[in-house]
Amino acid sequence: MTEPAGTISQDGLAELQQKFSEIKRSIENAPAVMMALSEMSQRRPDYAEKLATTVTTVSTEAPQIVSSLQEFTQALNAKAGPKPEVAAGENQ
Repeated sequence: MTEPAGTISQDGLAELQQKFSEIKRSIENAPAVMMALSEMSQRRPDYAEKLATTVTTVSTEAPQIVSSLQEFTQALNAKAGPKPEVAAGENQ
């Protein structure tokens, strides 16, 4: 059974929600770890090296996070169907 344009099946919605959750977790985890290590390094200077390593790791993972966001946007747009046409004179 085909779905009308612009609708998303329950399976499609579940898939998008799963992808969104994974991306959200990736984005949230990095700053949380850096904040925790930053606080620890104020009390224990030996954590400063771990913080520096984590910051380096996060900076190398940033392009992958951006790529994941782009893939998610493409999947969302593909499942949502084409955008409705905007009538002449309306603001976009």
